[in-house]
Formats: sequence, structure tokens, C-alpha cells
Amino acid sequence: MLREVAEKKIGLEEYRFNGVKIGDNAVIRSNTVIYCDVKIGNNLRTGHNVMIREETTIGDNVLIGTNAVIEGKTRIGNNVSIQSNVYIPTNTVVEDFVFLGPNVVLTNDKYPIREEYPLKGPHKAWRNRGRQRRRSSRRGDRRGRLCRRRRRRHEGHVPAWKLAIGVPAKILDLPRRLKTLNRIQ
Repeated sequence: MLREVAEKKIGLEEYRFNGVKIGDNAVIRSNTVIYCDVKIGNNLRTGHNVMIREETTIGDNVLIGTNAVIEGKTRIGNNVSIQSNVYIPTNTVVEDFVFLGPNVVLTNDKYPIREEYPLKGPHKAWRNRGRQRRRSSRRGDRRGRLCRRRRRRHEGHVPAWKLAIGVPAKILDLPRRLKTLNRIQ
């Protein structure tokens, strides 16, 4: 946006912001922050302390729980329930009739944080349909667990230094190149 203002050679106070479009019957609770250029359908309900970043589109009949964070350039379909403390990263697509339970963290990182990889860009945005989830504590999983989810939930415990993958999940040894602690800063 600042680049666009500079190219047009106008002052920031003269720039026309897109604002937020919110449909009918919205209930938005205290300390919810909605950035510019967000389009929201009818019957939105939020909990407290929700953050919805720029260039996000949200459909009709959506519930967003307390402390949820929805990063920018995200699309959320109709009839979606996003429970408390959910994190949805940039460029994520959540389709219609999706339920994201409490404390779900979606990741759409093409490269795991445990291994070095020379990034080349630009990359086409990967559509995360809520099918991949990584569970870890706020400081990272100190025991080396990595859990990937596809289409169904993995029920139960993933032992330390193991990998749960597939539907139904199979517990495999963690590949040698991934047997290091998460590098989360």
C-alpha cells in the first residue's frame, strides 16, 4: 500500500482505503481487530480478541472463537466453525462446512523448519484445506514429534522422535535428517 501511495505521489491522508465490508447480523465482541480490505458475509459471530488480517474473505454463517488469528490473504467458506485459539496462516483456503477445533494450528509452510533448504521464489501459494496440522507447544516440541494430518484426525499419542502420517495414521521412525529440535524463534 505504501508503495502505491508513493507511486501516485499523494499523501497518506489522501489515499482511499478499501475498508471492511461486513454482512447483516454480525456479532463482533470486544478487542476484535479487523484489518482493511476484508469482506465478511452474513451472520458472523466472533469471540473476544479475534484478529482478522487484510485481504481476507469470510463467507456466511461463520463462527470465529476467542483469541483466533486469521492471517491475511485467506479465504474462509460458508458454515465454518473456527473454535478458540485457532491459528490460520496466510494464503490458506478453508472450504465450506469445516470445523476447526480448539487450539488447532494450520501450517502451509512448504519446507519444514527442521531442515535447511535453499528457498527459491516466487512460489505459487499452496492451498491448505485444513488437512495438514502440526501440533507443538509455543516454544516448539522439545521431544521431536512431527504429525501430519490428511483427511481424518490422528487419534492418540505420537511417541517422541516418531512420525505419524497417512490415513489411518501409521507411526514411523523420524527420518535421520529430521532428528533435530525445532528451530522456532
